[in-house]
Amino acid sequence: MNLKSGKVLIVDDDEDVLFSARLLLKQHYPIVRIEKNPEQISAILKEEQYDVILLDMNFSGNATSGSEGFNWLKKILELDPSAVVILITAFGTIEMAVKAIKDGATDFVLKPWQNEKLLATVSSAMKLSQSKQKIDNLLSRQKQLSEDIDQQFHNIIGISDEMQKIFTAIQKVAETDANILILGENGTGKELVARAIHRQSKRLEEIFLNVDMGALSESLFESELFGYMKGAFTDAKEDKAGRFEIASGGTLFLDEIGNLSNNLQMKLLTVLQNRQITRLGANKAKPIDIRLICATNKPIDELKSEKYFRQDLLYRINTVEINLPPLRKRTEDIPLLAKHFLNIYCKKYNKPIKEITPSTLTRLERYHWPGNIRELQHTIERVVIMNDAPVLQAEDFYISAQDIKADNLTLNNYDIEEVEKMLIIKAVDKYNGNLTKAAKELGLTRASLYRRLEKYGL
Repeated sequence: MNLKSGKVLIVDDDEDVLFSARLLLKQHYPIVRIEKNPEQISAILKEEQYDVILLDMNFSGNATSGSEGFNWLKKILELDPSAVVILITAFGTIEMAVKAIKDGATDFVLKPWQNEKLLATVSSAMKLSQSKQKIDNLLSRQKQLSEDIDQQFHNIIGISDEMQKIFTAIQKVAETDANILILGENGTGKELVARAIHRQSKRLEEIFLNVDMGALSESLFESELFGYMKGAFTDAKEDKAGRFEIASGGTLFLDEIGNLSNNLQMKLLTVLQNRQITRLGANKAKPIDIRLICATNKPIDELKSEKYFRQDLLYRINTVEINLPPLRKRTEDIPLLAKHFLNIYCKKYNKPIKEITPSTLTRLERYHWPGNIRELQHTIERVVIMNDAPVLQAEDFYISAQDIKADNLTLNNYDIEEVEKMLIIKAVDKYNGNLTKAAKELGLTRASLYRRLEKYGL
């Protein structure tokens, strides 16, 4: 005999009912527990979770109202809101059955029952319970996956005035449903800001979906964003929801929106205006409820003036515009970011936590970082992988003197220490952080140069 999976709890004050129900159900389910005293329900459910609970409605003498059963049903659902409960009674009415369903019962069975009918009722309830568990597991996995994905985007780091303005903007727009356009060069953290807005919004518990518009071809645009029905085109083997439909209720982040052709811009505008999508091959439109955040590294105003980007679409997507500064314009944040990435990659690659010398940090501040934060992150990762020394020097970063912003040696005053500091920086840069060569150029010993580096905080 093949047993179905599942656990059943039967609560009834009639021992004959308990044993006959157990004898029947034990032939089909591996675990069938019986309990005469309803006062034990709380302890039983705290000890183990059951897929289906069969609950009598009358436990006292000649009671027929079913009020006891309704009270115990309420307590069971308080302990486990997803519990699947079948009420059983010998005194059932239509009104009682309706109330049972309204109060949260899954089904209603009259005593004496027909075995086939009881088995069918328990089987249906078991399928419902297992479906609920699958949905709960999927939701839990989705939440955990979203948290894991979001973790790498969790920290926006910066003490500069430019970043303080960004933090203020995020706080102001997050709780609204206003459409946001984020502008900035590649690697400045546009997705980071989009996720921060989502995390502080009313849609926090819903999905954040990122779509790289630059990676979508004209032919895939509609099927990917709007979805399709089975048979809509040659390879459409089954119905598929598009990104707008999947993101409904949450936040949809359209990255690199400046890459869209005029034709695709028009299709996107239509969806945003109507707040509904129609799958390819479908006749009926579906409403969507999304928070829209867009981003681009292109000069959007220039594209608009040159007719490469529709003005009406621009008005639709940028209720609020956030401009992210390049890293070269927030140099005071570079040491913080460098140390942040250093800690991350030392842990990732199981290396002892390293330090970066002050003179090296100064050198990093003076590099122009064309790839912005992403370039800094990859640079730190490479340095951690390739170096075992506990202290990182300028020569570990492979940044040439030509890439460092030149110092202006025009003297605004004749402070000897200030002049000496400028000359030391210039010499260290000239030799790419090689302190032996820099010391020789300055006419100092290496030890003397070290003392001066410490003195000037370099």
